[in-house]
Amino acid sequence: MRLTFKFAVVSVLLAMAVVSTFSAQVAILRNGAAIRHERHEVIEQVTRLYLSDAPDNYVDIPRDQIVRFEQAEEPLPVPAAPEPQISVPAPTRPATIGDMVSAASSRNRVDPDLVISVMHAESNFDPRAISPKGALGLMQLMPKTAAGLGVGNPMDPAANVEGGTRYLSELLALYNNDIIKALAAYNAGPERVDQYRGLPPYRETINYVSRIVRDFNSLKLRSPQLQDADPGKRIAQLYSKTPTAKTSAPRFSRYRTVYGRPRSSRW
Repeated sequence: MRLTFKFAVVSVLLAMAVVSTFSAQVAILRNGAAIRHERHEVIEQVTRLYLSDAPDNYVDIPRDQIVRFEQAEEPLPVPAAPEPQISVPAPTRPATIGDMVSAASSRNRVDPDLVISVMHAESNFDPRAISPKGALGLMQLMPKTAAGLGVGNPMDPAANVEGGTRYLSELLALYNNDIIKALAAYNAGPERVDQYRGLPPYRETINYVSRIVRDFNSLKLRSPQLQDADPGKRIAQLYSKTPTAKTSAPRFSRYRTVYGRPRSSRW
């Protein structure tokens, strides 16, 4: 009887261990961000959060930036076995950053080259990027901003690009398509742009706006024949150093940089 009881206790403990190992968790960061993941492991000074079962789908967080771990309210969805499609198949999920930019820019009516240029400045196209201030993902959304945009998981690349592009579209509409003010607001916040009635006198913001305008103009000037090409090819252009002949000035090309500050009649 006693032996049977011991076996029962061991079985229960093993079952609990299995549930603990495979149940989803949420990492709570010092900046208030919450990152859902399936499991984690400590590697020297960082904690690696695995966002799915795939071994290469993870993000590294400094150990001192994690306050605690909590159990997720619901387990992560388990992919169901594909069923035969009788009706029209559902649209496929964007597979590349270029696809994500193309879809998001089309839905939100934003020039994809502008989205690409912002993404280049924000994260250098790294979907796992996390800034010291807590900005997340490709478009570096702050947790509060992401929540306001309806982005449930800012570390999901497609959701992050959609949210960042929508926010950029809202800022362009707010400032009547004034690209300088919209970019400054994306970086420093609309309240600072309103406070200074234009570009805030912050070196970081000035350099940020200058870099994006420079990249945007570079994309427009380099290959005008590829204006409707796959955004993935446009992204690659930012890494190419091959000089090309200049053509007619593109939209927004009136903005140029002088000592790191955009020149415009408004400033």
